Amino acid sequence: MRDALNVADPTAIIETRAPARLDRLPWGRFHTLVVVALGITWVLDGLEVTLAGSVASALEASLVLHFSASQVGLASTSYLAGAVIGALVFGWMTDRFGRKLLFFVTLGLYLLSAAATAFSWDLASFCLFRFLTGAGIGGEYSAVNSTIQEMIPPRYRGWSDLAVNGSFWLGGALGAASAIFFLDPSRFDPEIGWRLAFFIGSALGLGILFLRRWIPESPRWLVIHGREEEAARNVDEIESGLREHGAVFQDASELPPMRLRPRTHTPLREVFRTIFVTYRTRALVGLSLMAAQAFFYNAIFFTYALVLTKFYCVPLQEVGWHILPFALANALGPVIFGRLFDTIGRKPIIAFTYIASALLLAGGGLLFALDRLGSTQQMLVWMVIFFLASPAAGAAYLTVGEVFPVEIRALAIAVCYAVGTAVGGAAAPLLLGSLIETGSRWSVFSGYLLGSGLMLFAAIVEFVWGVAAERKPLEEVARPLSSTFE
Repeated sequence: MRDALNVADPTAIIETRAPARLDRLPWGRFHTLVVVALGITWVLDGLEVTLAGSVASALEASLVLHFSASQVGLASTSYLAGAVIGALVFGWMTDRFGRKLLFFVTLGLYLLSAAATAFSWDLASFCLFRFLTGAGIGGEYSAVNSTIQEMIPPRYRGWSDLAVNGSFWLGGALGAASAIFFLDPSRFDPEIGWRLAFFIGSALGLGILFLRRWIPESPRWLVIHGREEEAARNVDEIESGLREHGAVFQDASELPPMRLRPRTHTPLREVFRTIFVTYRTRALVGLSLMAAQAFFYNAIFFTYALVLTKFYCVPLQEVGWHILPFALANALGPVIFGRLFDTIGRKPIIAFTYIASALLLAGGGLLFALDRLGSTQQMLVWMVIFFLASPAAGAAYLTVGEVFPVEIRALAIAVCYAVGTAVGGAAAPLLLGSLIETGSRWSVFSGYLLGSGLMLFAAIVEFVWGVAAERKPLEEVARPLSSTFE
């Protein structure tokens, strides 16, 4: 009853130490559970994107679907469009109804839609199921990223967030390995193999549903909605688990409290005024980073299989062997660079990774246009480029997740992701697919140059207007809209 009264009374003020208590904790099993159970989103996305690229040629060769290269690009764009819509719809719901509810809803949508893709019978059905799969993953971005940001202590937030984002490429490696196995005509009929591959994500996600049962609602979300007693109980349980394993940390009574006026929700007018007026510079930075990395990645990765088969005559069943090391190099980048985001700082390392990725893509694209690379050499070039591009892409999600107030965090992530993906990512596979269809290496190179230019622009924006959020509490980076100093 007290929580309900607090929320209903606009003059009520509560004091809470829940955020400060979370921030002073050492790393423990709870944090590992959060990263594994929620970070699986990126593994699933990596799996889906890699499968889409790996089975592209199989979809062209399919007697039932018989897609063209541009139709393969259209299917990829459908997935990204679904991710955009899903991010916006579920992002709003995440801020309104809570993090925990939504990361079950979105994972459930993904499981059903990924499985349904295996039963596609024409272009329309395939695009529909890919759209719904993308909607589930897009919704996961908002619910999962906001929860991870709010649960992890500041001194670990940068590298853990980068590591989670980098797990995309563990999914990529799994997708490549699945393609190698299922697209091998000696094992499966080609018409059946690509269909079986799409069941992998559903099976993996089903197991993760049980792990997520043990993740509590974000205490930060709870206190904003007047449920400070529930938030305190959640933190008590987290602390108790850590103490059982020998953790020692500062007594909670010594921490400064935060004063808030709780609210049931934040009106959309206030959400967009906060993002695009109050924090318009931060929004510009987030959108620039998101759009650049989305185009950079989607233009290359969604069409990599087509490049291999059309320009290097790589057999369909061997495509996965080229994507597998490429994915592993992407996974290593965030792990190796992640600590630098917390030590050297956000602005210099983000700018460096974006600039280096842009220059390397321009150089590698030129070698491709000049036909100076074999298929193995091309793979090695992509590995070097994306070793740096992977932490750059992860930094975009890290940035938009920590520079906006807690009341609108999920929807801010969704808006930046949606606009960035719509502007930079959704058109990329379709554009590159069309350029590949021309058979001209120089046409494809022009698409790579566009991606390089976007990355350079984003690097400049970050270096000039980025936020130095390293090792700072989220409430210090962006003061809650409901906070008060009275």
